[in-house]
Amino acid sequence: MGGFFGTISTKDCVNDLFYGTDYNSHLGTKRAGLVTFDEESGFHRSIHSLERHYFRSRFEDELDSFKGYQGIGVISDTDPQPIIVNSHLGRYAVVTVAKINNLREITDELLAQRMHLSEMSANTINQTELVALLINMGDSFVEGINNVYKRIQGSCSMLILTEDGIIAARDFLGRTPIVIGRKEGAYAVSSETTSFPNLDYQIERHIGPGEIVRLRKDGEEVLQKPLSRCQICSFLWVYYGFPASDYEGINTEYVREKNGMIVGEKDKDLEADLVCGIPDSGVGMAIGYSHGKNIPYKRAVLKYTPTWPRSFTPGNQLRRDLVARMKLIPNPAILKNQRIVFCDDSIVRGTQLRDNVRTFFENGAKEVHVRISCPPLVYGCPYIGFTSSKTDMELITRRIIKDIEGDDKKNLELYAKTGTPEYQRMVNEIARRLGLTSVKFASLEDLIDSIGIPKENLCTHCFDGSSYCHEHDDEIFK
Repeated sequence: MGGFFGTISTKDCVNDLFYGTDYNSHLGTKRAGLVTFDEESGFHRSIHSLERHYFRSRFEDELDSFKGYQGIGVISDTDPQPIIVNSHLGRYAVVTVAKINNLREITDELLAQRMHLSEMSANTINQTELVALLINMGDSFVEGINNVYKRIQGSCSMLILTEDGIIAARDFLGRTPIVIGRKEGAYAVSSETTSFPNLDYQIERHIGPGEIVRLRKDGEEVLQKPLSRCQICSFLWVYYGFPASDYEGINTEYVREKNGMIVGEKDKDLEADLVCGIPDSGVGMAIGYSHGKNIPYKRAVLKYTPTWPRSFTPGNQLRRDLVARMKLIPNPAILKNQRIVFCDDSIVRGTQLRDNVRTFFENGAKEVHVRISCPPLVYGCPYIGFTSSKTDMELITRRIIKDIEGDDKKNLELYAKTGTPEYQRMVNEIARRLGLTSVKFASLEDLIDSIGIPKENLCTHCFDGSSYCHEHDDEIFK
């Protein structure tokens, strides 16, 4: 996915920028970048790969080269950024959290208009540079940002560092969050509220869908009011959100525990000795399940990360699978002769869970039951890059559907609906293929209840294929 952080202050902002950006590290694994603006020396930028290193170790030694009262940083799962641009709007830097599905089509149109792209490493299009080109086609930043909203298929939130403050623009349907923080003499803006407490920022407010705000040292200016529609990604609370972070004012860990409690209370027929969360995002659900089912929570498996940072992703699939397994260490003293419920956030391919289950049995578990905090992922996400899957056929659900139906797209609505014969057959087959004693998924209704936001304001496309399409929306394209 990716995340960003920006700050503007009455004093040097570099330390806040560095640590605030670092608090978004769990959202991306490929690249990171920082840029500051100083009235005397102008823009200073640095970009590094994170594929073998932590953010802190890549940037810490060069912090003294940055200076200024304002800056933005990004953790990216896509292209190198920030991009620095000279245009009729002035000189500025931009970072994005985006997934643009019609990237090639827009690029071909712009190239036909004799525009050019300079940030093309490995012959790939840098979508943040493309966003900058679309911004430059407007007579103002607001007009240019709305041009981005109109042209792209997917989602895009952005921060723009100008000589006159920081502009924050949230995706036109609010699929990804932006929150404003404030302390004496400074404002900050981030994808994660987790960025704020240790830097002494208080949450000021969440930016609305399609809203555009300019932050200066002495306050904020709303350049465009929020749009009425919202489709914030429900997977924020399920998987990639940090437990201490709030989205739309709703805490991630609170949602996970409530969800687990609901699943535990409904799991009446299962007899088990203990429950354990698959670290990290399954832990909150497991704590809630423990209360709802009234069985003890124990750490039967632990995460080991000192030598295996989350960002370490070998190019070879076999090595990736091995590294994923090495991060989780089973505890035989707790596993032996126990009927265990393992809670996890989701099942995508199923490869890692299958290997983990085999390890749990090898270390003495009598039964291994898995409970998942969301419905089965039946549809690939066209809006947020929360997995590295290139096609829907990488989803274990779609492979099973193809084996059953002969066509991975047939009767998807029946497989996605909890309780249908098709759904139950698919779930039973998931358990069989992964070697599980049993598996159950939270229903979509229970997940929505846990989040506490009306379904029409949540994107649940990956679960049920429903999402609001913005094309030709008069509110955006008027």
